[in-house]
Amino acid sequence: MSVGRPDPPLEARTFIVVLSHRGSMAPEITRIDSTEFTYEIPDVGTDQHGFNLVYEPGNSIERKLFGLRVHTDEGITGEYVGGNSPGAAQINTFADYLVGKNPLEREKHWSEIKRALRKYDRMGIGPIDIALWDYAGKRYDAPIHELLGTYRERIPAYASTYHGDENGGLETPEDFADFAAECRDMGYPGFKIHGWGGSEGSRDLDRELDAVHAVGERVGDEMDLMHDPACELETFADAVKLGRALDEQEFFWYEDPYRDGGISQHAHRKLRQQLDTPILQTEHVRGLEPFTDFIDAESTDFVRADPEYDGGITGAIKRARVAEGHGLDVEFHAPGPAQRQCIAATRNSNYYEMALVHPNAPNTTPPVYAGDYEDQLDSVDDEGTVPVPDGPGLGVDYDWDYIEANATGSVHVYE
Repeated sequence: MSVGRPDPPLEARTFIVVLSHRGSMAPEITRIDSTEFTYEIPDVGTDQHGFNLVYEPGNSIERKLFGLRVHTDEGITGEYVGGNSPGAAQINTFADYLVGKNPLEREKHWSEIKRALRKYDRMGIGPIDIALWDYAGKRYDAPIHELLGTYRERIPAYASTYHGDENGGLETPEDFADFAAECRDMGYPGFKIHGWGGSEGSRDLDRELDAVHAVGERVGDEMDLMHDPACELETFADAVKLGRALDEQEFFWYEDPYRDGGISQHAHRKLRQQLDTPILQTEHVRGLEPFTDFIDAESTDFVRADPEYDGGITGAIKRARVAEGHGLDVEFHAPGPAQRQCIAATRNSNYYEMALVHPNAPNTTPPVYAGDYEDQLDSVDDEGTVPVPDGPGLGVDYDWDYIEANATGSVHVYE
């Protein structure tokens, strides 16, 4: 008993003992495993060049992803499903470094791996970092957004379309306008056009301009409208022409218009000078420093972040804070539980991207969730919002039976 000060109640003393125990017994990563698996998307194919996903009735396309697990000596496992082959190859170069390390030292690991991957695009950091955040949330029995600091628990979503096609789906400007009206009626407050591309025959600027006007005239007074050519436009002149059509319809943003690949600071600063519609860039700008340079060069109005592409939740939140310090909004790329957790902890963000959606085809997301989590066209409520998962970590349960049943045989184990 302390002199002159009453003992804390039993509950507080128990809590102190638990914290002391955790402080003296640092957890360790014991094993990391990565399982490649496939899944099919019905009624979807590719455009003529094979790069863009488009509606193709009767066809199905196979996609590959990775199920990643970070095991610890506490019996708590951090998980994430996503990634791509280049990122998985990078994980192979640094996973052994993590085995035996403290999984809570995310910032240290982020810095070390960033340096190790200095010759590459660092896409491998994202899945590992997300899994480490999932572990931390499970350890402290809290969703990731609470660990970051919660700002909101529901997020307004915009409908982000598949590319235009030649197969009777989103084939005409009127098809896009009809789909925008359908999304408006479902409650969506925003709608983004991915136009046509993939071949010289499909790239028709007049059709693109007509779609902008058709959608704007149909729903422009009721929805925020966005346009993302996905770098399909071949010249600066075409980017300006399309941008001026967006100005006429008062679009919310204009994203990655042409063939610089979304990375030229000079080109997008010049484009901004020609237009009223705000520019959204940096989806294809890898690295925190080039991202910051893009803002400082006054080459964009909105910025992108993606926890999978940009160094995990750690890297994506760094981008969000850089944007906040510059007075800009950050829009998170693609759907997923990691994105929802990030947006929930970010004030300066407007929308959740429900992508890719289509009136006749399912979203591209894999069927890997054991609970009720999903990212489909009808996943929004009547006000066009999605909830933030409130379970520990990412807040979702993965269906590992499905992943293992559809495994390709490419399994990497590091221990």
